Amino acid sequence: MEDKRILYVSSEVVPYLAENEVSLMSYDVPKMINDQGGQIRIFMPRYGNINERRHQLHEVIRLSGMNLVVNDVDMPLIIKVASIPKERIQVYFIDNDEYFKRKATFSDEDGVLYPDNDERAIFFAKGVVETVKKLNWVPDIIHVHGWMASMLPVYMKHFYKDEALFSETKIVSSVYSQSFDGNLDLEMINKIKFDGVPEEAVADLETPNYENLIKASVMHSDAVIIASENLSPSLTKFIESSGKPFLPFAPKEGFAEAYTSFYKKML
Repeated sequence: MEDKRILYVSSEVVPYLAENEVSLMSYDVPKMINDQGGQIRIFMPRYGNINERRHQLHEVIRLSGMNLVVNDVDMPLIIKVASIPKERIQVYFIDNDEYFKRKATFSDEDGVLYPDNDERAIFFAKGVVETVKKLNWVPDIIHVHGWMASMLPVYMKHFYKDEALFSETKIVSSVYSQSFDGNLDLEMINKIKFDGVPEEAVADLETPNYENLIKASVMHSDAVIIASENLSPSLTKFIESSGKPFLPFAPKEGFAEAYTSFYKKML
Protein backbone atom coordinates (compact mmCIF):
# COMPACT_ATOMS: atom_id res chain seq x y z
CA MET A 1 0.00 0.00 0.00
CA GLU A 2 3.07 2.21 -0.31
CA ASP A 3 2.03 5.81 -1.13
CA LYS A 4 -1.62 4.88 -1.74
CA ARG A 5 -3.96 7.56 -0.43
CA ILE A 6 -6.84 6.44 1.74
CA LEU A 7 -9.35 8.78 3.32
CA TYR A 8 -11.11 7.42 6.40
CA VAL A 9 -14.44 9.01 7.26
CA SER A 10 -15.90 7.81 10.54
CA SER A 11 -18.63 8.54 13.07
CA GLU A 12 -16.25 7.71 15.93
CA VAL A 13 -12.50 7.19 16.39
CA VAL A 14 -10.42 6.25 19.44
CA PRO A 15 -8.71 7.84 21.36
CA TYR A 16 -11.13 10.76 20.95
CA LEU A 17 -14.25 8.79 21.91
CA ALA A 18 -14.97 5.68 23.96
CA GLU A 19 -14.00 2.27 22.61
CA ASN A 20 -16.59 0.39 20.59
CA GLU A 21 -16.60 -1.63 17.38
CA VAL A 22 -16.69 1.42 15.09
CA SER A 23 -14.23 3.63 16.99
CA LEU A 24 -11.64 0.85 17.37
CA MET A 25 -11.71 -0.23 13.71
CA SER A 26 -11.61 3.43 12.65
CA TYR A 27 -8.25 3.60 14.43
CA ASP A 28 -6.86 0.10 13.71
CA VAL A 29 -7.38 0.13 9.94
CA PRO A 30 -5.77 3.53 9.25
CA LYS A 31 -2.89 2.65 11.59
CA MET A 32 -2.30 -0.58 9.64
CA ILE A 33 -2.21 1.26 6.29
CA ASN A 34 -0.03 3.99 7.78
CA ASP A 35 2.42 1.31 8.96
CA GLN A 36 2.50 -0.07 5.40
CA GLY A 37 3.59 3.30 3.99
CA GLY A 38 0.18 4.43 2.81
CA GLN A 39 -0.85 8.08 3.04
CA ILE A 40 -3.93 8.52 5.17
CA ARG A 41 -6.27 11.16 6.50
CA ILE A 42 -9.04 10.60 9.05
CA PHE A 43 -12.16 12.75 9.32
CA MET A 44 -14.71 12.63 12.14
CA PRO A 45 -17.22 15.05 13.72
CA ARG A 46 -16.01 17.27 16.56
CA TYR A 47 -18.60 16.31 19.16
CA GLY A 48 -18.80 18.45 22.31
CA ASN A 49 -17.68 15.54 24.51
CA ILE A 50 -14.23 15.46 22.88
CA ASN A 51 -11.73 17.11 25.20
CA GLU A 52 -10.02 19.65 22.95
CA ARG A 53 -7.33 20.59 25.44
CA ARG A 54 -6.32 17.03 26.28
CA HIS A 55 -6.21 15.96 22.65
CA GLN A 56 -4.65 19.24 21.48
CA LEU A 57 -7.20 20.12 18.82
CA HIS A 58 -6.65 23.41 17.07
CA GLU A 59 -8.61 25.24 14.39
CA VAL A 60 -7.19 25.41 10.88
CA ILE A 61 -8.16 28.92 9.81
CA ARG A 62 -7.38 28.44 6.12
CA LEU A 63 -9.80 25.48 5.96
CA SER A 64 -12.55 27.04 8.10
CA GLY A 65 -14.96 29.82 7.28
CA MET A 66 -16.95 28.22 4.48
CA ASN A 67 -20.74 28.02 4.72
CA LEU A 68 -22.47 24.76 3.83
CA VAL A 69 -26.16 24.73 2.93
CA VAL A 70 -28.27 22.17 4.78
CA ASN A 71 -32.02 22.23 4.09
CA ASP A 72 -31.70 25.76 2.63
CA VAL A 73 -29.91 27.15 5.71
CA ASP A 74 -26.30 28.37 5.70
CA MET A 75 -24.20 26.56 8.30
CA PRO A 76 -20.60 27.71 9.02
CA LEU A 77 -17.94 25.01 8.71
CA ILE A 78 -15.13 24.94 11.27
CA ILE A 79 -12.18 22.59 10.75
CA LYS A 80 -9.99 21.47 13.61
CA VAL A 81 -7.04 19.11 13.52
CA ALA A 82 -5.08 16.93 15.93
CA SER A 83 -2.52 14.14 15.76
CA ILE A 84 -2.89 10.72 17.31
CA PRO A 85 0.03 10.49 19.75
CA LYS A 86 2.97 8.31 18.68
CA GLU A 87 1.35 7.38 15.36
CA ARG A 88 1.89 10.57 13.34
CA ILE A 89 -1.67 10.22 12.06
CA GLN A 90 -3.54 13.45 11.41
CA VAL A 91 -7.24 13.63 12.27
CA TYR A 92 -9.50 16.35 10.89
CA PHE A 93 -12.62 17.32 12.85
CA ILE A 94 -15.75 18.69 11.20
CA ASP A 95 -17.29 21.23 13.56
CA ASN A 96 -20.24 23.59 13.72
CA ASP A 97 -21.61 25.25 16.87
CA GLU A 98 -25.23 24.44 16.02
CA TYR A 99 -24.65 20.74 15.30
CA PHE A 100 -21.71 19.61 17.41
CA LYS A 101 -21.47 21.79 20.53
CA ARG A 102 -23.64 19.59 22.82
CA LYS A 103 -21.79 17.32 25.22
CA ALA A 104 -22.68 13.93 23.71
CA THR A 105 -22.46 12.14 20.38
CA PHE A 106 -25.84 11.01 19.06
CA SER A 107 -28.38 11.23 21.88
CA ASP A 108 -29.19 13.17 25.05
CA GLU A 109 -28.75 11.98 28.63
CA ASP A 110 -32.07 10.10 28.42
CA GLY A 111 -30.89 8.18 25.37
CA VAL A 112 -33.19 10.11 23.01
CA LEU A 113 -31.65 10.65 19.56
CA TYR A 114 -30.95 14.28 18.71
CA PRO A 115 -33.72 15.52 16.37
CA ASP A 116 -31.18 17.02 13.95
CA ASN A 117 -29.00 13.90 13.55
CA ASP A 118 -30.07 13.74 9.90
CA GLU A 119 -28.80 17.26 9.24
CA ARG A 120 -25.62 16.55 11.18
CA ALA A 121 -24.95 13.58 8.86
CA ILE A 122 -25.55 15.71 5.75
CA PHE A 123 -23.34 18.51 7.09
CA PHE A 124 -20.61 16.03 7.99
CA ALA A 125 -20.62 14.49 4.48
CA LYS A 126 -20.44 17.87 2.75
CA GLY A 127 -17.85 19.17 5.22
CA VAL A 128 -15.52 16.26 4.53
CA VAL A 129 -15.70 16.61 0.75
CA GLU A 130 -15.31 20.40 0.77
CA THR A 131 -12.28 20.16 3.06
CA VAL A 132 -10.62 17.47 0.96
CA LYS A 133 -11.17 19.70 -2.09
CA LYS A 134 -9.48 22.59 -0.29
CA LEU A 135 -6.58 20.33 0.68
CA ASN A 136 -6.39 19.27 -2.99
CA TRP A 137 -5.64 15.78 -1.72
CA VAL A 138 -6.92 13.08 -4.08
CA PRO A 139 -7.79 9.83 -2.29
CA ASP A 140 -7.50 6.50 -4.13
CA ILE A 141 -10.05 5.06 -1.70
CA ILE A 142 -12.56 6.63 0.69
CA HIS A 143 -13.41 4.18 3.50
CA VAL A 144 -16.58 4.99 5.44
CA HIS A 145 -17.30 3.77 9.01
CA GLY A 146 -20.44 4.29 11.10
CA TRP A 147 -23.92 5.61 10.35
CA MET A 148 -23.08 9.30 10.88
CA ALA A 149 -20.82 8.94 7.81
CA SER A 150 -23.41 7.04 5.75
CA MET A 151 -24.43 10.03 3.63
CA LEU A 152 -20.94 10.50 2.23
CA PRO A 153 -21.27 7.83 -0.51
CA VAL A 154 -24.72 9.23 -1.44
CA TYR A 155 -23.40 12.77 -1.82
CA MET A 156 -20.26 11.63 -3.65
CA LYS A 157 -22.33 9.81 -6.29
CA HIS A 158 -24.86 12.61 -6.81
CA PHE A 159 -24.11 16.06 -5.35
CA TYR A 160 -20.35 15.79 -6.12
CA LYS A 161 -20.56 13.52 -9.16
CA ASP A 162 -18.94 16.10 -11.46
CA GLU A 163 -15.93 16.79 -9.22
CA ALA A 164 -12.91 15.88 -11.37
CA LEU A 165 -10.79 15.53 -8.23
CA PHE A 166 -12.64 12.31 -7.31
CA SER A 167 -13.09 10.80 -10.77
CA GLU A 168 -10.85 7.80 -9.97
CA THR A 169 -11.73 7.50 -6.26
CA LYS A 170 -13.37 4.29 -5.03
CA ILE A 171 -15.70 4.22 -2.01
CA VAL A 172 -15.75 1.38 0.51
CA SER A 173 -18.35 1.17 3.28
CA SER A 174 -17.76 -0.86 6.42
CA VAL A 175 -21.06 -2.13 7.80
CA TYR A 176 -21.50 -2.62 11.55
CA SER A 177 -24.28 -4.07 13.68
CA GLN A 178 -27.19 -1.82 14.60
CA SER A 179 -26.26 1.10 16.82
CA PHE A 180 -29.55 2.94 17.31
CA ASP A 181 -33.26 2.19 17.41
CA GLY A 182 -36.05 4.25 15.92
CA ASN A 183 -35.84 6.80 13.10
CA LEU A 184 -34.05 10.02 12.31
CA ASP A 185 -36.19 12.98 11.23
CA LEU A 186 -38.83 11.79 8.73
CA GLU A 187 -38.08 14.90 6.63
CA MET A 188 -34.56 13.60 5.96
CA ILE A 189 -35.38 12.38 2.44
CA ASN A 190 -36.69 15.85 1.49
CA LYS A 191 -33.56 17.54 2.84
CA ILE A 192 -31.46 15.22 0.65
CA LYS A 193 -33.71 15.77 -2.38
CA PHE A 194 -33.21 19.53 -1.84
CA ASP A 195 -29.57 18.89 -2.81
CA GLY A 196 -30.60 17.40 -6.15
CA VAL A 197 -30.33 13.75 -5.13
CA PRO A 198 -33.03 11.84 -7.06
CA GLU A 199 -35.80 10.39 -4.90
CA GLU A 200 -35.39 6.89 -6.33
CA ALA A 201 -31.72 6.86 -5.24
CA VAL A 202 -32.69 7.24 -1.58
CA ALA A 203 -36.22 5.80 -1.55
CA ASP A 204 -35.38 3.67 1.50
CA LEU A 205 -34.91 6.86 3.50
CA GLU A 206 -38.66 7.44 3.56
CA THR A 207 -38.08 5.52 6.80
CA PRO A 208 -34.69 6.80 8.00
CA ASN A 209 -33.84 4.02 10.44
CA TYR A 210 -30.38 2.52 11.00
CA GLU A 211 -30.76 -0.26 8.44
CA ASN A 212 -32.03 2.03 5.69
CA LEU A 213 -29.22 4.54 6.23
CA ILE A 214 -26.74 1.69 5.81
CA LYS A 215 -28.54 0.40 2.72
CA ALA A 216 -28.25 3.86 1.12
CA SER A 217 -24.54 3.88 1.94
CA VAL A 218 -24.01 0.39 0.49
CA MET A 219 -25.96 1.19 -2.70
CA HIS A 220 -23.73 4.19 -3.40
CA SER A 221 -20.41 2.49 -2.54
CA ASP A 222 -18.10 0.61 -4.89
CA ALA A 223 -17.39 -2.14 -2.36
CA VAL A 224 -18.49 -3.22 1.11
CA ILE A 225 -16.82 -4.71 4.18
CA ILE A 226 -18.87 -6.62 6.75
CA ALA A 227 -17.26 -5.31 9.91
CA SER A 228 -19.42 -6.97 12.58
CA GLU A 229 -19.59 -10.66 13.33
CA ASN A 230 -23.25 -10.40 14.32
CA LEU A 231 -24.63 -8.30 11.45
CA SER A 232 -28.40 -8.61 11.05
CA PRO A 233 -29.53 -11.31 8.56
CA SER A 234 -31.45 -8.70 6.55
CA LEU A 235 -28.41 -6.43 6.09
CA THR A 236 -26.18 -9.42 5.33
CA LYS A 237 -28.63 -10.57 2.66
CA PHE A 238 -28.87 -7.06 1.23
CA ILE A 239 -25.08 -6.81 0.90
CA GLU A 240 -24.76 -10.28 -0.62
CA SER A 241 -27.44 -9.53 -3.21
CA SER A 242 -26.24 -5.98 -3.97
CA GLY A 243 -23.82 -7.07 -6.68
CA LYS A 244 -21.06 -5.09 -4.96
CA PRO A 245 -17.70 -6.73 -4.18
CA PHE A 246 -17.77 -7.46 -0.46
CA LEU A 247 -15.42 -8.75 2.20
CA PRO A 248 -16.96 -11.09 4.78
CA PHE A 249 -16.24 -10.47 8.45
CA ALA A 250 -12.55 -10.85 9.30
CA PRO A 251 -11.65 -11.34 12.98
CA LYS A 252 -9.26 -8.92 14.65
CA GLU A 253 -6.18 -11.14 14.26
CA GLY A 254 -6.68 -11.59 10.52
CA PHE A 255 -8.19 -8.32 9.39
CA ALA A 256 -4.93 -6.66 8.29
CA GLU A 257 -4.21 -9.16 5.53
CA ALA A 258 -7.87 -9.38 4.49
CA TYR A 259 -8.36 -5.60 4.28
CA THR A 260 -5.08 -5.00 2.47
CA SER A 261 -5.80 -7.54 -0.26
CA PHE A 262 -9.38 -6.22 -0.57
CA TYR A 263 -8.03 -2.67 -1.08
CA LYS A 264 -5.51 -3.87 -3.65
CA LYS A 265 -8.25 -5.46 -5.76
CA MET A 266 -9.89 -2.04 -5.99
CA LEU A 267 -6.81 -0.02 -6.93
